[in-house]
Amino acid sequence: MNWTSLESADQINNIKTQQGYSAIFKHSTRCAISMMVKKRFELDWGKLPKNLPVYFLDLIKHRELSNQVADEFQVYHESPQLLLIKDGECILDLSHGHISIEEALSVLS
Repeated sequence: MNWTSLESADQINNIKTQQGYSAIFKHSTRCAISMMVKKRFELDWGKLPKNLPVYFLDLIKHRELSNQVADEFQVYHESPQLLLIKDGECILDLSHGHISIEEALSVLS
C-alpha cells in the first residue's frame, strides 16, 4: 500500500490536469472517526486498481491545501473525505461512514 502525501499546491494542479483517475483521501489526525474510516479504507486497499494514484492529505498539517482541494474540485470540505477524480473533475465525493472502496470501484470504468 502506497499513499502519496499531498503536500503542495503543485500536486493539486497536477491532479487537476492529469488524464485518468486519481483519488484523494482527506484525514484529520485529531478525529477518532477519521482514524476509524482510514483504517477501514486501508484494509480494503488491495481491491483498488494498482495504477490508481491515491493521495493522502493530512488536513491538520495542510488546511490551506484542503481548502484549495475544495475550491479546485468544487466540493464542500469534510473530514474524513474521499474524492475520486477523473480527467481533472471530481466524479465521487464521499465522507465519514459513507467512504468505501466498493463505492469508488462502482464508478471506475
